[in-house]
Amino acid sequence: MTVLAIRFSAMGDAAMTIPVMKQVLAENPGMQIVFVSNKNWGALCKDIPRLTFFPADLKGRHKGLPGLYRLFREISKAHRITAVADLHEVLRAKIVRTFFRLKGVPTAVIDKGREGKKALTRQEDKVLQPLTTTIERYATVFRQLGFSCNMPTAPAPVVRLPLNDKITAVTGVKNAGTWIGVAPFATYLEKTYPLEKMEQALAVLSQQPQHKLLLFGGGAEEVAQLQELAQRYPQATVIAGRFSLEEELAIISQLNLMISMDSANMHLASLFGIPVVSVWGATHPFAGFMGYGQPMDRAVQIDLECRPCSVFGNKPCFRGDHACMEWLGPEKVVEKVQELLSK
Repeated sequence: MTVLAIRFSAMGDAAMTIPVMKQVLAENPGMQIVFVSNKNWGALCKDIPRLTFFPADLKGRHKGLPGLYRLFREISKAHRITAVADLHEVLRAKIVRTFFRLKGVPTAVIDKGREGKKALTRQEDKVLQPLTTTIERYATVFRQLGFSCNMPTAPAPVVRLPLNDKITAVTGVKNAGTWIGVAPFATYLEKTYPLEKMEQALAVLSQQPQHKLLLFGGGAEEVAQLQELAQRYPQATVIAGRFSLEEELAIISQLNLMISMDSANMHLASLFGIPVVSVWGATHPFAGFMGYGQPMDRAVQIDLECRPCSVFGNKPCFRGDHACMEWLGPEKVVEKVQELLSK
């Protein structure tokens, strides 16, 4: 049986599907999965047996209704799809799965738990309690199709990938030192810790000579900010903008620890069992987007009656002062990092 798994959109969301699909494949040896996602995320599926990546060019040849029909035809030509797992539940995914359903292919769709998330994020009568994790929601879709999927509760084992010469020319060879990844950016301002506060945390961490700080980000503006930051700290090296996704994943796998926002790098590090100190502002781990295998006590956050104010951090702060990030002291980040590194 060959299942088509659909998850377009952001890299972090796509990354969260990987441990679920690996577990499904491990428990169901007779199946294969074709994963259709953003064309740039193929490295996430590299070297996973029976998992095939199918690139979707949603801004190019697969744009709009004609493009999605073309995508459906291309997938159908390349693979004999016997079931569809819609892990996204947006219009584009619905269109693609409907094409398959009209051919008689069974489909299952993620329940995003919208009502629970509304209760969690509303300003009045907020219901502050953990919701079903996104990982578990993905797993449920495969169960609806009749496949076994029992996600382990223990943290994922650490997996190290080799570093090629291009990488080590920048990072140096991994030795007895401590590699700390730092990913200070997020898609939205409300999920981003102020860079000057993150720099205060880095200033303390850089006092330990064994610490190498590897700076992650994306886009020219973020790269420029990281380069400026690295000039002030000799132990800091900019990774952003210098490597392919596959190479960045290899670097992340070699970290001792990652500091990240509620963003993609939290999920990428989690794929390799790397401990993540995650910094949370407008969003909250209770919404179900904590990195896979990351215990809740690795989240750095402060309690405010207005938190969380959104699921994805895409709503402006209604207070206007971004207190959830501005009042979060850098020492809290440092303390959590030191606590995890001492274990």
